[in-house]
Amino acid sequence: MSIEDDHSPSEKSIAGMEGLQSAIANGEVNRVKQLLTNEMLDELQKSYLIDLAKTNNHQEIIQLLEDTPTRP
Repeated sequence: MSIEDDHSPSEKSIAGMEGLQSAIANGEVNRVKQLLTNEMLDELQKSYLIDLAKTNNHQEIIQLLEDTPTRP
């Protein structure tokens, strides 16, 4: 049993989003790659995260986010 098993799916999603925001703000490309693996974002999340990366001028992270699939 992992630590994540004790949390609801929405809590995992919120924690994941916070981790992703932090990694983007800190310019942690490898961490962003790790967090985006097998993930799909909704359009609003994706737009927000791209704007955050643009604010910090992280071109590689911007490209990673733009290449991330969105939920239908």
